[in-house]
Amino acid sequence: MRLSKGELNGHTFLAKLITQYAFIHKKTIGPAAEKYIEQLGLRTGEWIENFYEDPLHWTVEHYVHVIVDLKNSIGGHFEIVSVSSDHVVVRAKECPFGELVMDAPHLCKMTSSVFGGIAARNFGYGKVSLRKRIALGEPNCEIAIYFEPDEKEEGDIYQNISITPEHGDPFAWEEETITMLNYELKKSDEMVMSLLEELEELKSKRS
Repeated sequence: MRLSKGELNGHTFLAKLITQYAFIHKKTIGPAAEKYIEQLGLRTGEWIENFYEDPLHWTVEHYVHVIVDLKNSIGGHFEIVSVSSDHVVVRAKECPFGELVMDAPHLCKMTSSVFGGIAARNFGYGKVSLRKRIALGEPNCEIAIYFEPDEKEEGDIYQNISITPEHGDPFAWEEETITMLNYELKKSDEMVMSLLEELEELKSKRS
């Protein structure tokens, strides 16, 4: 038997699973879902940094090559548009989540916080402007990351980002972060269970 609606593989399945979970999460807890994604992105970005050679002093060129490589390593198609001393611009022809990201556009906060967190940890400041987004139906993504405060364009600002102690785990060491994430997940789960109970009640009334 052959597939008739495109290729089914582990990456496609995982992307679908994540985007649908993100969609349900946003629907149940609202704007707080973006804060959850932001915290997850900050921790993920710090974890990812460990996969790359750590120079004594990060340069803008090193930074931009890292963020492009990490996105391409997980299924995206990113490229460098421009490099300046105070900011860089990158473009994506394909999102790691593919077109499925349109099911949960707030997942773009992951890209913003990963890029911004890495910039803030290594340069002291990061502002990420998501100029164009595949998640909103545009043909590509265009992202500018600034390393110094300015008024050129609006964006998500990252600074004073905490850094995991040596040999620590970025996903587990800050108790307040884990507590917040667990609280939001608990709210989400409780609301999903409430919706399921309401559906069961409606079904029983109809029968």
